[in-house]
Amino acid sequence: MQIRKIVEADATPYLALRRALDSESKTLLLGPGERKTTPEQMRQSLNEILSRSNAMVFLATEQERLIGFLSAIGGMANRNRGTIVIVIGILEAYTGQGIGKALFREMETWAKEIRAHRLELGLMAHNERALRLYTSLGYRIEGKKEEVYFVDGSYVDEMMMGKIIQPDDP
Repeated sequence: MQIRKIVEADATPYLALRRALDSESKTLLLGPGERKTTPEQMRQSLNEILSRSNAMVFLATEQERLIGFLSAIGGMANRNRGTIVIVIGILEAYTGQGIGKALFREMETWAKEIRAHRLELGLMAHNERALRLYTSLGYRIEGKKEEVYFVDGSYVDEMMMGKIIQPDDP
């Protein structure tokens, strides 16, 4: 398994990964068939991310196959440029193997390099595996939004988590 930064040539396989995750995950925003992004739109989106100093997508690969991602997108205004919003997804067959931790470690190294100050994410309250991962990495629950998502016939709360980083953190 390898972790690397995304490049423009990854647009089509990255889109395929995102669609596969949409189909198998009940803890990500989009469900099966909801993602209408075209490969060209994905390429444009990646180019915009790659043009920004405070945005990046990290990929987990196994023998060149994309098996997971972590997007880290900083704020657009001067007042929130140092706040990075995180989204992560790993194919179910590859969970529980340390890939999430590896993606977060790579992202946090990058975040320190760009002098980011705050990392934040949201997760569905029933996603206990993700909650354990984020807590083990130093993220703290900062709040809860009630009944945000509708999954399998029920409303699900969203937990908000964050972490303050300093350049000298390990």
